[in-house]
Amino acid sequence: MEEKTKNHHTNKHIRNSKSRTPLLHKPPPPFHHVHTNPLLFPSSSPHQSLNLLSTSIHSSHHYYYYYCFYSQFHNTLSLPPPFPFHPSPPLLPLPPPDQRFFNSISKPLSLPPVVERKQKKQVFEHKDNIRNIKVISGSTEAALVVAKRPDSGGQEGSVIYLLANHFLVKFDPSQKIYHYNVDITPHPSKEIARLIKQKLVETEGKASFSGSVPAFDGRQNVYSPVEFQEDKLEFFVNLPIQTCKTLMKCGGDLREKQPEKKVDKLFRVSMRLVSKFDGKKQRKEGESWAPLPQEYIHALDVILRENPTEKCTSIGRSFYSSSMGGSKEIGGGSVGLRGFFQSLRQTQQGLALNIDLSIAAFHESIGVIAYLQKKLEFLKDLSRNKGRELSLEERREVEKALKNIRVFVCHRETVQRYRVFGLTEEITESLWFSDRDGKQLRVMSYFKDHYGYEIQFKNLPCLQISRTRPCYLPMELCVICEGQKFLGKLSDDQTAKIMQMGCQRPNQRKDTIDKVMSGPVGPSSGKQTREFNLEVSREMTLLKGRVLQPPKLKLERPRSLVVKGTRWALMSIGGSSDQKSTVPKFIHELTQKCEHLGVFLSKNTTSTTFFEPSHILNNVSLLELKLKEIQRAASSNLQLIICVMERKHKGYGDLKRIAETKIGVVTQCCLYPNITKLNSQFVSNLALKINAKIGGTMSELYNSIPSHIPRLFRLDEPVIFMGADVTHPHPFDDCSPSVAAVVGSINWPEANRYVSRMRSQTHRQEIIQDLDVMVKELLEDFHKALKKLPNRIIFFRDGVSETQFKKVLQEELQSIKAACSNFNHYNPTITFAVVQKRHHTRLFRRDPVCHHENIPPGTVVDTVITHPKEFDFYLCSHLGVKGTSRPTHYHILWDENEFTSDELQRLVYNLCYTFVRCTKPVSIVPPAYYAHLAAYRGRLYIERSSELTSGGSMNPSCVSRVGPPKTIPLPKLSDNVKNLMFYC
Repeated sequence: MEEKTKNHHTNKHIRNSKSRTPLLHKPPPPFHHVHTNPLLFPSSSPHQSLNLLSTSIHSSHHYYYYYCFYSQFHNTLSLPPPFPFHPSPPLLPLPPPDQRFFNSISKPLSLPPVVERKQKKQVFEHKDNIRNIKVISGSTEAALVVAKRPDSGGQEGSVIYLLANHFLVKFDPSQKIYHYNVDITPHPSKEIARLIKQKLVETEGKASFSGSVPAFDGRQNVYSPVEFQEDKLEFFVNLPIQTCKTLMKCGGDLREKQPEKKVDKLFRVSMRLVSKFDGKKQRKEGESWAPLPQEYIHALDVILRENPTEKCTSIGRSFYSSSMGGSKEIGGGSVGLRGFFQSLRQTQQGLALNIDLSIAAFHESIGVIAYLQKKLEFLKDLSRNKGRELSLEERREVEKALKNIRVFVCHRETVQRYRVFGLTEEITESLWFSDRDGKQLRVMSYFKDHYGYEIQFKNLPCLQISRTRPCYLPMELCVICEGQKFLGKLSDDQTAKIMQMGCQRPNQRKDTIDKVMSGPVGPSSGKQTREFNLEVSREMTLLKGRVLQPPKLKLERPRSLVVKGTRWALMSIGGSSDQKSTVPKFIHELTQKCEHLGVFLSKNTTSTTFFEPSHILNNVSLLELKLKEIQRAASSNLQLIICVMERKHKGYGDLKRIAETKIGVVTQCCLYPNITKLNSQFVSNLALKINAKIGGTMSELYNSIPSHIPRLFRLDEPVIFMGADVTHPHPFDDCSPSVAAVVGSINWPEANRYVSRMRSQTHRQEIIQDLDVMVKELLEDFHKALKKLPNRIIFFRDGVSETQFKKVLQEELQSIKAACSNFNHYNPTITFAVVQKRHHTRLFRRDPVCHHENIPPGTVVDTVITHPKEFDFYLCSHLGVKGTSRPTHYHILWDENEFTSDELQRLVYNLCYTFVRCTKPVSIVPPAYYAHLAAYRGRLYIERSSELTSGGSMNPSCVSRVGPPKTIPLPKLSDNVKNLMFYC
């Protein structure tokens, strides 16, 4: 072996090589890509000592090196299979690359013709701050430009001095950054990739990296402040990797503590120079400001994330560490961790780093058996009942709890991690598999013969860890990997504990953020800031905000909207006899409170209360029959059913769906624990919700909207306010449709009653596909109510990230205009604004006397921390009682109505007082709020329908789906309900 290695070092194609890796005489087949089977790579390294190797070789030999490297592993080791698996068909050589691929590189790309919808073309003209753009419904003649700020910012309101959690970043724009693409094989995790990078810096920093410490994103990108010695570099890194240190006893208890062991693993690292750039802005002619190049911002973002990434668990843009307050058990096999969010932004003051507190739930790193005992109530005694079998329903719950979680095994030394795709159909005792030679082996015998371990939980299924072929792991030998964020829906108790961890008063939150910036895990505490000549301020941004005056309200009953003699019934589901005895008192208190609001619940229909057992919520057919019976008892003329439930139940979704789509009645649900206390505030809130659902309103502006903005609005020129939102299925669901909802106001000048439209659409599609149809229907409803179409459309779009702004504007604005083109000679002016609540900007009072208090309602900021040129502002419209208030960010993408900053800020703030469910201002403009509630209701319909179809488990098509996911249509709303605000 040594002789062969020495001979191959003289290969003329390889220069400056230090490798002792044996090469094969026979060249590899003409691969275009190398496909490997992970099972063929042994977890322990070859017996030969493979040193770190740096070479500068031509790219044509890359796969030759890899082929030899792979062959060494495959030929020198013969190990038993790590776990039972079904043999795959032999790997066949791939055919040569299709010549058409290479031809396409030198030829212009040929695109298929665009198929446009046949519709009447109508030209709309809009003049913005830059140029005239003609927009034709169905197509655009030029790319739409996001609206620019119309002035230097608003002037109304009293001044308030604030601190924002934005930290100024100073940089040298002439500093060049060199971007290198990195390819590591075999493909490692992010954590291992960073260890590889650290070892390279230690051993090759001076020789290959010109003495620099480059920044690495953990995937494919390396950024350096200086150019490396070669444009192409290749290394072989022999890295000792820690294996599992403990063997687990049944139920997850420690049986034996093993000494810490590490195994060597060889990685091939290739780097090549992709680009070099600096931060000099390239302004177009006539422009006073130009954004920094996007690649430069991305590079700086990676550089500033380098230090916290090395010291914390990185999840998205957040970093979590037990050093920031420790972990806290929140029940159900999950723990809460404190961390911080970090994002680099371009603002009016320049580049700024947005730092904020972040709280997240993680799976507890314990044995799978112990995890299930904590997660599922029916398995809490599993360790004492090892022979227990699972019922069909229990099996579904277990599979749902473990699906997509990463685990490692503890019966052998390995660095491999596996993702759980499901459970085996058979129990462990009955499982057999074929080894590599086709011999049938029993799973129980395999683990006893190979590892000396006797399976204890023989009546439980095994974990299935492959999507396409049988690969089995007994549950008791698996441990949940650390650092996995919990992506499912938290229980109410877990949510309360997570919120409690993050519920800090403003002064406490500010102190936490300041400690991050000055602490060892902060973005400015590492070497990278000095390497790239960056200076990050450790002081929050000081700025001036303004506090707008609140509008006057009419809280008396609007005569036209008083609902008298509402026909209703009460349905009790479950509950003890003591709880049921409180129903008459609850009815008395509720009817009195509703009468105070102008809603008179008819006493004739309350003589009979329908008491039902709680199991009725488990039987959809029985529930539907009971609701129809209640409807018939009221002569099929029922408007409202009040449902008092013993506890929260998943059948709540069935109750809502059946009542609103099949029976044609709105429902108001509440819980027995709340009505037994009979808190006055609870009864008032319940009455407000009932009032809204059956068509009433509570809050109305004393001075009508036209009087607030007389320059644009008139009483005889109605305006419609619209809101839109899209909800998506949970992260691991890869087939359920998304749900879009659009709402529109139908009265003027009050603008406090709305109708809604909901549609299901393609899985995870953010652009609203049927927006033109829904907007057209809402305009028809508006015309039906007011006998005229609106002169202006103010459209609030919720749930859009900054990266989607241009796409949403381009497509959804055209859909709105297409809807308008259905009406003859109709050309309203449109304002399109995005509403963002999920951001991390926080505002703190500067005054030390009241620094523990939240900023007051009406606080608006549109300078310093906002976009340098585009029309956006932060508005805190609500009163923060707990924690730290989060202002809502409004970003105007299109404005044909030509609002000034003061006018639009005043309009949005005043609208926040018209939300039908409360008498105080809400945190988000009501049209967007209603759209969010309506979209959630549509999501509820689909989720319950899917669960019932699949018997309570995850939809099987989500696991092995072939082709695009099918869109499940939403059930049609009853005519009695569709024009009511039933979703409130």
